[in-house]
Amino acid sequence: MIEFASTFIVSAIQILLMLLATPLVCGIIRKTKARLQNRRGATIFQPYLDLSKLMRKEVIIPSTSSWIFRITPYVVLASMLLIALLVPTIFAPVPFHWMGDIITIIYLFAAARFFLALGGLDAGSAFGGLGSSREMSIASIVEPAMMLAVFTTAVTAGSTDLSIIVNRLSTTQASIIHPSHVLAFAGLFIVTIAETGRLPVDNPGTHLELTMIHEAMILEYSGRYLAFLELASQMKLLIFLSLLANMFAPVGMAIDTAPLSLIVGVAAFILKVAILAIVVALVETANAKLRLFRVPELLMVAFVLSLLALILYSIIGS
Repeated sequence: MIEFASTFIVSAIQILLMLLATPLVCGIIRKTKARLQNRRGATIFQPYLDLSKLMRKEVIIPSTSSWIFRITPYVVLASMLLIALLVPTIFAPVPFHWMGDIITIIYLFAAARFFLALGGLDAGSAFGGLGSSREMSIASIVEPAMMLAVFTTAVTAGSTDLSIIVNRLSTTQASIIHPSHVLAFAGLFIVTIAETGRLPVDNPGTHLELTMIHEAMILEYSGRYLAFLELASQMKLLIFLSLLANMFAPVGMAIDTAPLSLIVGVAAFILKVAILAIVVALVETANAKLRLFRVPELLMVAFVLSLLALILYSIIGS
C-alpha cells in the first residue's frame, strides 16, 4: 500500500511538473529571443495567459469536418501526457516505465502526428492539406534520425527502457562526454528543432503560406481545441528537452522518493531545461527560416550525425 502511494505521488508530481513547466519553457524562449533582438518582449508567463484566453473562447467547427476533427486535439494531448509519464524528469526509474520503452514513445509521437495531419486534412482547407503534406514529408526523415540518436544511448545502456538508460548513464559520468554521445546529442538537438517546428525549419510565430507547416494544420481550430493543440505542441518541446537533458546529462536526478531528493531533482530538471531553452532561443535568433527544399538537407545532417554516433560507438566501445 505504501509503495503504491509512493508511486502515485511521484507520477502525480512528474505530470504536474510537466503541465506547469510547459508554457514557462515557451515563455523563456520568447523572452530570450526578445532580449537578444533588443526588445522588451512579453512576460515569460504570457503563454499561460494565451492558453487561458483560448479556453474561454468559442469553438468553431468547419461544416466540412467529421468526427476526426473533433477528437484530434484530445488524441494529440493525451499522447503527449502519456509520453510525459514514460520520460524520466526528476526521478528514475519512472513509476510507469513498464508500460513502454523508447520505441513506444516514438510510436506515440507518430500517432499524434498522424491524427494531427488527419485533422488538418479533415477541415477541407487548402492550408490544412499543405501543412499535412509537409509534416509527413519531414517526418519521413526526422523519425529515422531520432531512432538512431536514442539507440546510441540504448546500446550503451544495453536496454531501450529510458529509465534503465538514465540510471546506467548516471552511474558512469564519463559516458556524458563520450564522442558517440556528443554526436548523438547534436543529432537529437536538430531533430528537436524540426519536430517542434522551431526556426530554421518552421516558424511558430507566423502564418505565411509559403513557410508554415505546423500552423497550417491547426489553422481551422479555435477555442479549447486550439488551446489543447497549443499545449500539446509546447509539451512536445519540453519532452524533447527532457530527453536531451536526462539522456545525455542525467545529473541531479532523484534516486529515491525522499522529499529532499525530489526537491533536488525538480531544481536540477528546471535548471537543465532552462539552459536548453536558452540555447534553442540562441539558435532561432542566429538563423533565418530555411527554404522548404533546403529543410531535408538539415535533417540529413541530423541523420548522418546519429548514424556516425552509432558507428563510432561500435568501433571504440564504451
